[in-house]
Amino acid sequence: MATRPASLRSTLGRVRRRLTGAPAAPATPAPEPEAPHWSEAPPSPWAPRTPAEDAAAVWCNICRWTGDAFAGRFHSEAANCPQCGSISRDRYLFHCYVARTPESLGARVLETSPRLGEDYRQAMGQWFDYTCSDYDERAHRGAVQLDLQAIDRPDESFDAILTPHVLEHVPETARALDEIHRVLAPGGRMYLQVPVLQGRTAPPVEPEFHGDHTPVFWRFGFDLTATLRDHGFTTSLLATDGWLSHLGSGASEWPDTTSGEFDVTSMTAGAIRDDLESVADDATANRLGLLPAYMFLTWECIKAG
Repeated sequence: MATRPASLRSTLGRVRRRLTGAPAAPATPAPEPEAPHWSEAPPSPWAPRTPAEDAAAVWCNICRWTGDAFAGRFHSEAANCPQCGSISRDRYLFHCYVARTPESLGARVLETSPRLGEDYRQAMGQWFDYTCSDYDERAHRGAVQLDLQAIDRPDESFDAILTPHVLEHVPETARALDEIHRVLAPGGRMYLQVPVLQGRTAPPVEPEFHGDHTPVFWRFGFDLTATLRDHGFTTSLLATDGWLSHLGSGASEWPDTTSGEFDVTSMTAGAIRDDLESVADDATANRLGLLPAYMFLTWECIKAG
């Protein structure tokens, strides 16, 4: 017997369904379009939180992920965002910059040794005229290689500099601060993070290396504020309400168990209350995972306009 062509079989099938009342086979739904990757079309860092972001237990201010909790324990080197990989000190540095700086999309921003990778750098490149650098490319991979003690850029090249956990690895602090001051534009800002593990600055007692095998030359304390001012910066030390509340309580000891690398008693004794400003209330600190409070300090350094 001859086989009917496929088009005829299809036509006969439609006629048969009409005659018998049989329903047509459901159409295959079109696939949902994939949402863009968070780094491809990120909203402005200064965009207000949405109601859903406000209602979430935790929120990443870099990629705007929300959830019930960050991954891992509360620590400046943990509490990871499962979407962008930020840890809590990354979010704190970004928070300090955004909270203290008028909206400045397109600003010339230099970030030294950013911990986060290509997705973060893509987002920063959409918000800013962004340069990421490193000196020791064995430890990080920046777009350019810059030595903070001799920055290969003209005067007044940048509107903002973000420098997280780098200055402690620089042998000559004074030269680095002079160079940073030189390449900042008038009115420009540096947001500087270093591990503050004790009250006053001193070199390590024994050779010390951080996780990327970079040697540590200085363990900074609260007297770094005066050093920054001596190099021409208007300087405040930004903290959370939790740290300021601890200092205001008069207690010399932290009320809970502390992480062993932090000498919180020495930190409490060395803190200079008049140099400190709060940049995060308890609700903000909880939302961003900025706990415990003694781990979160960032210097704001403004060059005179």
